[in-house]
Amino acid sequence: MKYLHENARPFFLEGGEDAILLTHGFTGSCGHMRPLGDYLNARGFTVRGILLPGHGTDLDDMSKSTWQDWLNAELTAVRELKEKYRTVTVAGLSMGGCLSLIAAEQMPVDACVTLSAPMKTQQKFTWAAPVAALFVPRIMWQNGAVNDTRRLDPEYNIGYPGMPTKRIVDLNHLMKQARKNLYSVTCPLLSVQSHGDETISADSADIIQRGAASRIKEMLWLEEVPHVCTISREKDHIGQAMADFLRKALNG
Repeated sequence: MKYLHENARPFFLEGGEDAILLTHGFTGSCGHMRPLGDYLNARGFTVRGILLPGHGTDLDDMSKSTWQDWLNAELTAVRELKEKYRTVTVAGLSMGGCLSLIAAEQMPVDACVTLSAPMKTQQKFTWAAPVAALFVPRIMWQNGAVNDTRRLDPEYNIGYPGMPTKRIVDLNHLMKQARKNLYSVTCPLLSVQSHGDETISADSADIIQRGAASRIKEMLWLEEVPHVCTISREKDHIGQAMADFLRKALNG
């Protein structure tokens, strides 16, 4: 398989008996999760970063993948980790956060962390995707993450410069599924979002926190960093917040 970049590859970092599954977002890659993975692994966690089908390689590959493929990859990875480790935490960025929520809704996990997870987006064209895909097969980012070299670490900012238009329908499906069944999330829950996120609705983290039935819930608000916060200047802040939250939630 030919990857966009070496940092787009999936990774596995062996640590202790508490495992964390990291899942990247729509059009992204494992590069968006690697610094966070390294940080958490250095603090004793086993960390696995999966590459969702159709991502990190070529846009043509993404055009052939679906929400079912992405969700199956998430659930399979959770099951594999549960066979070997004392605890399993699901943590995802953007669409990966939706996948993490769905995993927490459908199967027993020990904690869930959402990072810039959308319950709605600020992109107005998403509702028209089914029709638009017939005429515009691809939409290229104008000011997307891959162009943000000033605020995001270029070494790990590996993703597609656009998206297959028909895959927006799959993204919408996962957002709706995650939001519809939030009441099924009962594990400890940490939600992270930036006030400077230009992609998702400003109330997404609030919706997640209100909708989940978790007894233990925490929120981390970031100041003025972009959507892909995991490779922003706040990445260590996020890692520390996750490590502190999980130590309390998993051992409390």
